[in-house]
Amino acid sequence: MRFVIWLVLLFVVAVVAALTLGSNDGLASFYWAGWRVDISLNLFLLLLVASCFALVTAIQAIEALTTLPKRAREWRLAQRERNAQLALREALVELFGARYSRAQKAAQKALNIQSATPELAADQSFMALAHLLAAASAHRLQDRRHRDEQLNQALDLAQRAGGTRAHEDGARLLAAEWALDDRDATRALAVLGELAPGVARRTQALRLRLQASRLARQPLEALRTARLLAKHQAFSKAAAQSLLRSLAFEALDGARDVDQLRAAWQQLDGADRRDPLVASRAAQCAAQLGAPDDGRGWLRPFFDNLAELQADDRAALATALVPVLAGCGPDWLQRLEAAQTRFPRERALAYALGHALAERQLWGKARLMLETVAEDSGMPNASRRRSWLALAALAEQEGDDARRARCFESAARLP
Repeated sequence: MRFVIWLVLLFVVAVVAALTLGSNDGLASFYWAGWRVDISLNLFLLLLVASCFALVTAIQAIEALTTLPKRAREWRLAQRERNAQLALREALVELFGARYSRAQKAAQKALNIQSATPELAADQSFMALAHLLAAASAHRLQDRRHRDEQLNQALDLAQRAGGTRAHEDGARLLAAEWALDDRDATRALAVLGELAPGVARRTQALRLRLQASRLARQPLEALRTARLLAKHQAFSKAAAQSLLRSLAFEALDGARDVDQLRAAWQQLDGADRRDPLVASRAAQCAAQLGAPDDGRGWLRPFFDNLAELQADDRAALATALVPVLAGCGPDWLQRLEAAQTRFPRERALAYALGHALAERQLWGKARLMLETVAEDSGMPNASRRRSWLALAALAEQEGDDARRARCFESAARLP
């Protein structure tokens, strides 16, 4: 197709030249020192075009000769830049291929080529990336000293490069990740604290902060971070709920006295305080620290709306209520009796009601409820054991030593 186009153009030029120059009878006369030279106008035009072409060619040839050293220098520079780029790509491939020694050597080769060429050494971004690859390889080789040196150089170059902060942000995120690999939570949190606010809200930064907070035993901070990750949909719904619940448990279990437990409970998010399992764990911690009133207060809203909960949640609440029944008032008997009436097949509610009756010294009803729970093999062993011990205490108050001994024996046989 191209040949046909050129052929058509050639014919067009030939036709135009024939029409224009074929009937041209003009002359061009030149005078010099008494001499006159006459040539046809067509020949003059052809000579003029040829002279211009020759002049342009001569100028280009002279320019090519004079710029030859410059072009040779540019060629050598392009070759060095190409070799540095090849070495950097090789380092990246070797790093992904888990050949860390080769990756480190390739990254160092790229750095050597770049630093040996003043024109290329000004590319701070390239140098920072090469240092990061060398640092990553050194980290995999457990060479922490060399890793930290390369990382500091990468950070310094990234800061001096100006413009985009991508290299600096990437270096800090890698530094935080490596600190976590070293089990150094303090350093990881310090590095993450140096990130810009926008970068600190990225999913990867939040994941690293969550790991660092858990490693530093800061469950409340980890809980806040996990909630942000859940909002960003970094976890599935079930995984997010499980993680948030476990972090809330850690925050409550870490309390060493009642004041710390109350502070931890208040610092929990409202969604966490509305979780029946979290409230159950808080009540159990309150029972261990000798604050049954607080535990009952945290459980009361759930017992006022038991119908809205699942059976497992009701069982967890009832089990957590028993250790904090000391000093409970008659209002709790009403709640538990209403719950037992509404859910008669749930043994956990009968377990809680039996202990509440025992606490209020209603021995007859309490014995019936507790015996039913203690003999139910479907109940947890801890609940059955506690029921047998309550029955033993009741038998001791009644002076029935034989029944008391049987209750203790039944409690002791439970694994």
